[in-house]
This record gives sequence, structure tokens and C-alpha cells, in this order.
Amino acid sequence: MYEKREVGLFATGLARGPWDPNAQHGGAPAAVLMRAFEACEPAPSLAIARVTYELLRPVPLGELHVSASITRPGRRVQLLEGSMVTPDGTEVVRARALRVARATVDAGVRTPSPPGPEHGRANGFARRELELYPTDAMEIRFVAGAFYELGPATAWFRLRVPVVEGEEPSGLQRLAAAADFPNGIASEVPWDEYVFINPDLTLYVEREPVGEWICLDAQMRVADGGAGFSEAVLYDSRGRVGRSLQSLYVARR
Repeated sequence: MYEKREVGLFATGLARGPWDPNAQHGGAPAAVLMRAFEACEPAPSLAIARVTYELLRPVPLGELHVSASITRPGRRVQLLEGSMVTPDGTEVVRARALRVARATVDAGVRTPSPPGPEHGRANGFARRELELYPTDAMEIRFVAGAFYELGPATAWFRLRVPVVEGEEPSGLQRLAAAADFPNGIASEVPWDEYVFINPDLTLYVEREPVGEWICLDAQMRVADGGAGFSEAVLYDSRGRVGRSLQSLYVARR
């Protein structure tokens, strides 16, 4: 999705989202900012427990600059901030990550995964002339629900391409790459009549996932006169790994 350049990263068409042919799907910047947080003064004794992304503006394709730093250091709790900026200095994504000391106890709580991707149906999202993140960067297999079908859905996601060229994605990058799909797979309003765009994403991480596949058990709620909201419980092949939450701007096309 992203190519390395001397002064930053270059987002290719594989990062393109469904709402604007010149803008990225939220999963692409979420994954590359997760990469920046992982590389920011890594501490083996600490684990990323939460990342919140503010999608301040449509994230363009092309050259982008990504940075991350620790704003609240600590031995048990750290706060990190990250940013994605265009070449003219416009900030398009702002993110915060919380790192906490790794737990030394296993509470024994287990939530089994939904049926695996081998039981799923192929992604039914409509292909277009241009490359798209949901069809060309991701393999998606539904075990309940479907794109364009109203109501909750459960689907498995696997990256077809690296987040950054030449690098094997980490488990957390795979998680972030999939976590922005709850509104897309579990819409409660028709695609051809409404837009339902998320200006934010919050990802809670219980543990780093293993393997290539990430599952979302997703649903959406839209309150008349209020706001839209989507959420998903996230799984890998061993069980639950976290949760993602999205606020939604919902409007007629």
C-alpha cells in the first residue's frame, strides 16, 4: 500500500477507499501509524492497549509524512502521539496510543473465535476500474452477513499486500488494517442511499494477534436525530483480541 521514499511514504491506489477516488480507506493510515507507534522507543515490558485515530481530513493518496513520539513517559504507563501530514504541512490524521505494563496474570477468560475463514464466502464488494483497499489490498471472507446486506456481519480479513513495501506486517498492523471495517460490513442503512463515514477510530487491544487472519464481529447503530456508531469485537484464530469503535457521519447521498 505504501512505498518508501527518501522523505516519507507514498500511498498507492491499493490504499484507496470507497467514498472518494482520491482518498484512502481509514484502515491504511491506521496500519501505518500503528507501525510508527511500534517503532517509537519500543519497550518489551509494555504493550499497546489502545490507539485512537482522529481522521481530520480525507487522507490523500501520494506522498505523506508519518511521525510518532512519546508525550508521557513512564515505566508502567506511556502515552504516545502520532501524526500523518501532507507535503504542504496539512495534518490529515492525528493518533494517540496508550502503552501499559504487560499483565503478569492470566484471568482465564476465553472467547472462542467465530467459524474460520475456510467456512466463509468470498468478498462481494463491487470491483471498480480503480484499485480499492477492500478488494485489492484485503481478502475478505464472510461467515455471517455480507456487503450491501443490512444488519450485523462477521467477516475475516487478510492483507494481500504489505503495509509498507518490503516489510512483513506485524500482528498489530494487521489488526489496525482490519479494524476500520465495522461500518462497511455491517451497515444499517443502504449504500446507494446514504454515506456513513467515520471521522474517528478507536482500537482496544487485549493481546497481539497471531497469524494472517483477523475477524470482525460487527454491528452499527444509527439514532434518528443523533449520531451513528459502529463497533466490532476482533478475533484471531485463537480467540478474542480486542474491540474497535467508530463514530459515524451519516447522511443521504
